[in-house]
Amino acid sequence: MKREGYLFERIVTFQNLLLASRKAMRGKKLKKSVGSFYFDLENEVIEIKRDLENRTYRPGPYTQFEIFEPKRRKICSSVFRDRVVHHAVCNFVEPLFEDRAIHDSYACREKKGSHAAIKRCQEYTRRFQYYLKCDIRKFFESVDHGILKSQLRRIIKDDKLLTLLDLIIDHSVPGAPLGKGIPIGNLTSQHFANFYLGELDHFIKDKLRIKGYVRYMDDFISFSNSKEELHGLLYEIGLFLERELKLKLKDKVTRLSPVSEGAPFLGFRIYPQLIRIKRENLVRLRRKIKRKEKLYLKGKITEEMLVQSVGSMTAHVSHGDSLSERRHIFNTSLKLA
Repeated sequence: MKREGYLFERIVTFQNLLLASRKAMRGKKLKKSVGSFYFDLENEVIEIKRDLENRTYRPGPYTQFEIFEPKRRKICSSVFRDRVVHHAVCNFVEPLFEDRAIHDSYACREKKGSHAAIKRCQEYTRRFQYYLKCDIRKFFESVDHGILKSQLRRIIKDDKLLTLLDLIIDHSVPGAPLGKGIPIGNLTSQHFANFYLGELDHFIKDKLRIKGYVRYMDDFISFSNSKEELHGLLYEIGLFLERELKLKLKDKVTRLSPVSEGAPFLGFRIYPQLIRIKRENLVRLRRKIKRKEKLYLKGKITEEMLVQSVGSMTAHVSHGDSLSERRHIFNTSLKLA
C-alpha cells in the first residue's frame, strides 16, 4: 500500500487554515467564541499556523455534556481553535481514507450517508433470504490508540503530520482508560472511527467474500441465502474484532433472521418492498417537534427556525413509508397560518 508524504506543509498553509476556519464557523457565527474568532480572523489563523509549525500547538480542554436520545452518550466539545485544526487536517486526511474505503461503507463520506445506506440495505433484502445485524459495544470508548496509530502509519509517512495526529488521538476523553477511546463530537473522531473499522470491512468483503454487507459507523448488517453461512460469519467477526481491533460485539442487539421479518437498521425496519420507521423513533420525533414548538411559543426561536428544524426532522423519516405518520404529526402540530 502506497504511503502518502509531504502533507503537513500543505495542511498548515494560511489558505488551508482559512478554509478550515470557514468550515468550522458554518452556522455558528452567533456563538460568542466563534464570533470572537471571526472578528480577528486573520490574526487567529496566523497564530494557529505559527503554533503548528513551531510544534507548540496543544489541544484545549473539552466541554462535556450528555445527550439521552437515541441513547445516553457523553459528548465532548472542543474549543473553537481545535475545531479549526481538525478541519484543516481532515481536508487532506479524509481523501486518504476515502481511497481505501469499500463501496458499502456509508458514514463520513460524500454522496453516501444514512439514507443511501438504508436504500442499499433494502436492495440486499430483495436479493438474499437472511440478514445478520451487528453493533459494537461502546465503540468510541473502546477504540485502541495504539492500533489506530499503527493503521495511520500504514498510509501516511509524514512524521510531522503523524506527530500532530498522535497529539489529537492522545487528547482523549477525561476519565477514559489510558490509551483507549476517542471523543464523540470531534470531526477527527468521526473519520478516525470510520477508518478504524475499515479493516473489518476488508476482512468481510475481501477475505470472507461476503457479497451482501452494509456498514454505517459501528452499525453493520450482512446478508446471505444461508443461515449457516451467517452463523459462521458471526463467529469470524467476533474473533476478528477481539484479536485485531480489541473490540466486542453488543450481544443484546445481534440479530439473525429472515429478511421477511424486516431488517432493523439505522432506526428503520427494512423489508424488500417496504421501509418502516421504528415506533420508538417515531415517538422520539414527536417529542422533538413538541419541544421546538414550545421554544417558538416562548419566543426563543423564530418561525423560520421552527419550520426549518421540523422540516429537517420530517425529511429524515420521509425516506421510509411514513406518509400516514407524517400526516398525523402535522394534523396534531402547531398551526402557524
